[in-house]
Amino acid sequence: MSLLIRNATILTMNDAREVVTGDVWVAGGRIAAVGAAPAGAQPEDVLDAEGGLVLPGFVQTHIHLCQTLFRGTADDMPLLEWLRTRIWPLEAAHDERSLGAAARLAAAELLAGGTTSVMTMETVHGTEAVFDAIAPTGLRAVIGKCLMDVRGDAPPRLYQPAREAIDEALALHARWHGEANGRLRAALAPRFALSCSRELLETVAELSAARGLLVHTHASEQREEVAVVRRETGLDNLAYLAATGLGTPRLCVAHCVHVTPDEQSLMAERDVKVLHCPGSNLKLGSGIAPVPELRARGVCVSLGADGAACNNTLDMFHEMRLAATLQATRLGPGALTARDVVWMATRDGARALGWDDEIGSIEPGKRADLIVVDTNGLHHQPAADPYSTLVYACRPSDVAATVVDGRIVARRGVASFADPGRIRAEAGQAARDLTARARL
Repeated sequence: MSLLIRNATILTMNDAREVVTGDVWVAGGRIAAVGAAPAGAQPEDVLDAEGGLVLPGFVQTHIHLCQTLFRGTADDMPLLEWLRTRIWPLEAAHDERSLGAAARLAAAELLAGGTTSVMTMETVHGTEAVFDAIAPTGLRAVIGKCLMDVRGDAPPRLYQPAREAIDEALALHARWHGEANGRLRAALAPRFALSCSRELLETVAELSAARGLLVHTHASEQREEVAVVRRETGLDNLAYLAATGLGTPRLCVAHCVHVTPDEQSLMAERDVKVLHCPGSNLKLGSGIAPVPELRARGVCVSLGADGAACNNTLDMFHEMRLAATLQATRLGPGALTARDVVWMATRDGARALGWDDEIGSIEPGKRADLIVVDTNGLHHQPAADPYSTLVYACRPSDVAATVVDGRIVARRGVASFADPGRIRAEAGQAARDLTARARL
């Protein structure tokens, strides 16, 4: 179908970061014109931005859809205790019904708040149910089944021998990669160094190289974790991952709060992608990642909310504001500007997911993943600078419309794929049943 978005201030996020006043014309799911619609154009649908902002949809590069039902059940604990006593028991108790409910609840929240694309790490089992749930929502997603072949303190159900885990991940790739008009892709997702054998990590590296698959993992989130990795491997986190063969442009690493200068240099040399989650890092007491230093070295740093169990929101406006203000606290105002974090939320997110030729900017030929943000509220005025307004004044309720592949998938806080009341009821019952199974 064709769509005309009119009367907008357009943050193109193209290489020149042009800001254009006018219209965006969409045809066949792609952006056809920016600034003015073609003469005589007859759109099938029209969105009036009413002078507000139009920008690329947000790309959240680190999410756990399966943890959305855990919101409010895992507060006030450091990382390893949080995993042992809450997250792993709850993940082990998931079934296909609860996984689907969690994914639908997350998708509704994400789309309503302007996020059009995510990369998500799910749990060890049931990832097929997540693909099934996300396919009809309109969300663009890179989904990975979690790989854990070192049991440690995790429940037995979260342990899976390396070969069996890899075979399941490859079966998901064969079934789902490229489905839903290309909106769905599959990644390999070893949880972190402490839950994976070196054999598993080396196999993942080989498969990533052979098939061009993204690898989604965690590293250097908290000091305790870093110390254990050093003790068990003799190396820092990123150096160890590189030693297994994973240090490539396809490696996407969440957090990287406690990375040494040598690790930062390694990431820059290997074009490793960093997935910055400031809200989660604060709530778990992890620290503040050295984002300006990483970006100064040329490292691609994107943004994600992490999971609803450790944030407890999937709000990209929240993450952008925190990303900027935390660095002002560390290094002084302006260390990471509003314009920087909008770039991280769009262009760098697309680059991290290997989708930068398709999404992340408003340019003719790219897929029409767009959001319309209403800036007519009292809390926006006088809206002198669009980047400042977006990062420091806006919130999810200001998203007037979310568009994916040229189709409107959310309006005024309501995703179009399902009734909000039904999503809430399903999630509430699934969460109660899940908690009972986990015996927390």
